[in-house]
Amino acid sequence: MEENLKDKTGKDLNEWKTILQESGLQKHGEMLALLKGTHGVTHGFANFIALKYREADAGSQADDDLVAAQYAKKEALKPIYEALHAALVKFGSDVEVAPKKAAVSFRRKRQFALVQPSTKTRVDLGLKFNDRPHEGRLEPSGPFGSMCTHRVQLTDVAEVDDELIALIRDAYNEAG
Repeated sequence: MEENLKDKTGKDLNEWKTILQESGLQKHGEMLALLKGTHGVTHGFANFIALKYREADAGSQADDDLVAAQYAKKEALKPIYEALHAALVKFGSDVEVAPKKAAVSFRRKRQFALVQPSTKTRVDLGLKFNDRPHEGRLEPSGPFGSMCTHRVQLTDVAEVDDELIALIRDAYNEAG
């Protein structure tokens, strides 16, 4: 993202850091509001800039700790999460990865995917579509309720295949 920052936003990371420093803002949400509202930066770049300014980028200890805790007793499932994460962040610079206590949310303008180790043997991938039937691998959302419209149950990293990535990309595209 940093390589494209100046081209996409008109300023490099150091220039954006100076703007944030001069603003005196401390909270991440306030920084996002400033960057998006006042400067017209897209959410993905605003999030990147604010995280880098706060030196808490997506690989931060806090995020790593949340993900590690999710898989602490489910280590065999972590390769599924890692394969999904690696694929989803390649969709675009606007993908926001938001680890929570029980799951990791992937957002664009809205959440399009949610990855949750639901049992010791299964990861549930929640997807949000505007209007897509429940068929094939796409089951009703189950435990996700209204957060997602569909669920795919995964028990092996081999299930993170081209077909699944295409489904997730469809959800990503609809979220934009």
